[in-house]
Amino acid sequence: MAGVAAPDKTAAPPRTGRAALRRARRNRAFWRELPVLFVIALVIALLIKSFVVQAFYIPSSSMENTLDIGDKVLVNKLVYDFRPIEPGDIVVFNGVGSWDAPPPPGHPSSDPLVRLYEVTLVPLYHSILGLFGTAPGQQDYIKRVIGVPGDRVACCTSGGDVTVNGVPLSEQSYLFPGNAPSTSQFSITVPPGRLWVMGDHRSVSYDSRGHTEDPGGGTIPESMVIGRAFMTVWPPSRWRILSIPGTFAQPGVDGGKAAALGAAAAPFLPLGAGFIIAVPMTLLQRRLRRRLRRR
Repeated sequence: MAGVAAPDKTAAPPRTGRAALRRARRNRAFWRELPVLFVIALVIALLIKSFVVQAFYIPSSSMENTLDIGDKVLVNKLVYDFRPIEPGDIVVFNGVGSWDAPPPPGHPSSDPLVRLYEVTLVPLYHSILGLFGTAPGQQDYIKRVIGVPGDRVACCTSGGDVTVNGVPLSEQSYLFPGNAPSTSQFSITVPPGRLWVMGDHRSVSYDSRGHTEDPGGGTIPESMVIGRAFMTVWPPSRWRILSIPGTFAQPGVDGGKAAALGAAAAPFLPLGAGFIIAVPMTLLQRRLRRRLRRR
């Protein structure tokens, strides 16, 4: 009677076992590469937020109905490297030195580890929070530019309109319904390097009109402008491009063709920068994917 041959213990593992081994190796390689990808993505996101585009959400009603409480807007930080600030722009700016007094000097800790934490991890933490859209802080504001350096801004005409260089502004398209252009009188020639800004909800906006006793007579420095709000991205029902109203293109109102050109071009600057960054990231991702397949 013939015997049954014993299995060969030196035989190669079954094909399914080799496939499982390859999958396990690929999974280990992926998890090793994942932290590197995360760090690269975080660095690129922080660079975009610092120099190209930053998200802000709106905490107050001073820009209604153009911007509602809770809206999230994208602010273009590059646009004013390519064109000047124009009347009609919606800008985010820091009010320190104009509407707000400089903060009192801090007292650094005597502990070197605490000082290191304060100058490294704390700013990094706030920068990462800013990636998700932050409200302007206690000293950051969002308003519409009405007058740029050299403009004569005044209120009001016999019809109650604000004028720029003697030209009445027709502001019904963006003012809060039922609001008068202004409930206070003012007349100012905007100094060099400064801006006259107002909210679209004039009856509740504490803007240049309420800071006439502050340094600059209510105007803010151009150097403190963080960027131009060019798009509402949240909630989805509020998605829109924040273009410059046509009233600022009137002859005699500074802006005209330059403002129209800037309004058309500005939204695409951050998109172009994003494309430039996305191409090498895509190539890097494909290279990593090929390496994972080989493993």
